Amino acid sequence: MLRQEIAASYQELSEEVEHVAEHPEPVEEEEMDDDQEDTSSAILPAVFLVYQTITDFREKLKHPVMSVSYKEVPLYDAPGIALYPGKAQLLSCKHHYYDHIPPLINPGQPGEIECTTQRINYTDPFTNQTMKHALIVQGPRDVKKRELVFLQFHLNETNQDFSAINYLLFSSFQEFLNSPDKTEFMKDCESSYSSWKFSGGFRTWVKMSLVKTKEEDGRETVEFKQETSVVNYIDQRHKPASDQLFFVVFEWKDPFIQKVQAIVTANPWNMIALLCGIFLALFKAADFAKLSVKWMIKIRKRHLKRRSQAMNHIS
Repeated sequence: MLRQEIAASYQELSEEVEHVAEHPEPVEEEEMDDDQEDTSSAILPAVFLVYQTITDFREKLKHPVMSVSYKEVPLYDAPGIALYPGKAQLLSCKHHYYDHIPPLINPGQPGEIECTTQRINYTDPFTNQTMKHALIVQGPRDVKKRELVFLQFHLNETNQDFSAINYLLFSSFQEFLNSPDKTEFMKDCESSYSSWKFSGGFRTWVKMSLVKTKEEDGRETVEFKQETSVVNYIDQRHKPASDQLFFVVFEWKDPFIQKVQAIVTANPWNMIALLCGIFLALFKAADFAKLSVKWMIKIRKRHLKRRSQAMNHIS
């Protein structure tokens, strides 16, 4: 009975050893299949990361970031102030400093005109039919001393319900003087700059600030921003109801020029470095998976060899 049990055990061990020795390949293929799954699981995130990197780069190219900086200047280039008084008469124009305007003497009467002025007529750039009459005044320069320009106008009669004087600001009075064609210069200014108004019976204080914007094609555009404060003028003259006085003050708000520039934050070198890092990591992962397969196959063969030796020893 004992001999039969030993013979049966020996027969089973012999069959198992022969089966393992004759069919080792399926185990290796199974390990390789597992490795292929691990490699594919590593490739998919890498492909998604590459796609996301390229998409972000293209979006940054399409949508540049606006950069704002400020440059402090002791003196501005004197701006040009184009006024369209219509029937109103310029009574006085003076430069004052440190925000101080002396009391009015004989308001409504002609006074001193100490500003550099020039009159020019040109056709409306939008209709090419209406003739426009502009009074060009040199604006303030010295922002440190708070230089200002104070103008007084007088309108004796009007048939309108509301009375106001239009004006616009352009960047350089000197450019206007040096322009060979002042008519075309003023047409371009009216087409490029915004216009404002100040009303009669008030003192309108205009504080200007300058904004320079650099376009994508390299051109630089200039824009004026302004803050206005309006104070009622108490007119103590004995006058008809249609007689009105206009007061306006022009001054720089601060010594800082605002510069706006579009900056593209997308850096191609950063993207290339990131893609190289992704591909390098992917190749390293593939090499590691390949070495892991070889190591697993080697360990498996060694295990099978030891098991076969043990079975032979038992036999």
